[in-house]
This record gives sequence, structure tokens and C-alpha cells, in this order.
Amino acid sequence: MHVHHIAIAVQDLDAALPFYSDALGMVLGERHTVPEEGVEVAILPVGDSEIELLEPLDPGNSIGRFLEKRGEGIHHICILVDDIEATIEQLVQTGAQMATEVREHPNGTRYAFVHPKSSHGVLLELYEQPKA
Repeated sequence: MHVHHIAIAVQDLDAALPFYSDALGMVLGERHTVPEEGVEVAILPVGDSEIELLEPLDPGNSIGRFLEKRGEGIHHICILVDDIEATIEQLVQTGAQMATEVREHPNGTRYAFVHPKSSHGVLLELYEQPKA
């Protein structure tokens, strides 16, 4: 297990990117839209992990509501796991509550969110990459 990415909700990717690229010297790895989640994403690699900037495509979706309620900031921390079902089973056995079922990106990556009530106020994403 390791931290795959830290996701930061922003109002405007174009306004946020200069801080990370110009001020911190980070290189934009990729920028794309994730229609199933309703976000535009900018990925900035940091060693073996990434900073993931999220801009909502719709102010009424989960990221848009997050921004309205809390403002810009850390949205979630994503943990890379080897077996998402086994990890979820272990969490549920210890009393954790899942916020979502397992979902799958078109590239085969599987993910699910742990409810922040179970993880002391932090939304955690479990992330399982496709087997090579």
C-alpha cells in the first residue's frame, strides 16, 4: 500500500495550475475529463505519488457541492491497494462504512470510497490498478 494521489478540489484548473507548475516547479503529467465523475482533472506527479487537481464540470455534482460547502482544498486521499475486495472486507469487518460501491474506470482501474465518518473526517479512496 502507498498513497497513490492526494486530490484537491479547485474552482478553476487554469487558475490553480500556475501555483503548482510555476511556484513549485511541478510538471503537468496529464489533463483529462472524467465524465463518470463529472470532473476535469490535472495530474501532477510527485515521486511515486501524484497531486490530482479536480475542477467540477457541474456545480451541482459532488465536487461542486464540496467547493460550495468547504471551499478549495483537499478532497480525498487515495490509497493504492492490491486487492480492493479484500481491503473493503477488512474495513467492513472492523466497522468501517463505505461511501460507494466499487466502480471501474474505462482503463480497468477499480476504486471505491470509504465514508469520512469511518476515517476520522477524511474521505479515503481505495484504488486497485489492473493486473499487468
